[in-house]
Amino acid sequence: MWDYPRPAIAEPTDRHILIRHRGATIADTMGAWRTLETSHPPTYYLPPDGIAMDLLVPNPQRSLCEWKGQARYWDVKIDGEMLEAVAWSYPDPTPAFRPIAGFIAFYPDPFDECLVDGEQVVPQPGGFYGGWITSREAGPFKGVPGSRFW
Repeated sequence: MWDYPRPAIAEPTDRHILIRHRGATIADTMGAWRTLETSHPPTYYLPPDGIAMDLLVPNPQRSLCEWKGQARYWDVKIDGEMLEAVAWSYPDPTPAFRPIAGFIAFYPDPFDECLVDGEQVVPQPGGFYGGWITSREAGPFKGVPGSRFW
């Protein structure tokens, strides 16, 4: 993670991204983009055609990223269970992140399975960041106690 760039970048990836919860497939794609930033594991942005969009519900929450712009959030509703603000997207990102416009990223923590090439991911610590940690990434990662100003 420490050789990842700052400022952050976005790049296409052909890794197989799969998200399942309560037996439902929420996302399944090999057409994702990932964002990379120093001290962060990758965050994967998935194309809408690889997502079961009928399970997503717009959430009014918004946030601002210094690199990507304003994010909007999504809830996921499965069998009456509402997982609130568990995904986000950038409808109109900054120019450097135009390729992820309309793509959706998911926090891995609330879901039963979030897989990268068949490997279960570990959520980035701290609850705020949405990085996906696999055996390919080496920490320490931003989000652990004491890392606020890294």
